[in-house]
Amino acid sequence: MKVFTCILIVLLVLLQHRLWSGKNSWPDYLQLKTEIFTQTLENKKLIAKNKLQFKEIKDLKNGLEAVEERARNQLGLIKEGESFYRFVE
Repeated sequence: MKVFTCILIVLLVLLQHRLWSGKNSWPDYLQLKTEIFTQTLENKKLIAKNKLQFKEIKDLKNGLEAVEERARNQLGLIKEGESFYRFVE
């Protein structure tokens, strides 16, 4: 019976060693859990950014207002007959 008990104790120690310091151990699990959480947040940000870009693409394909707005803001273009004023501080 003592041999059986010793075998069980050795087996328990080996399993505990693997749980705390072996491959796929508890600290590895916790690290992966935090990495998954941060990656999930990053994915949500990228999904929101993609939705915004798809909406902008749809606006540019369907209407001239978005094209005109881009031309005015990014390229500094004005319509014929308009006056351009620049205020410098």
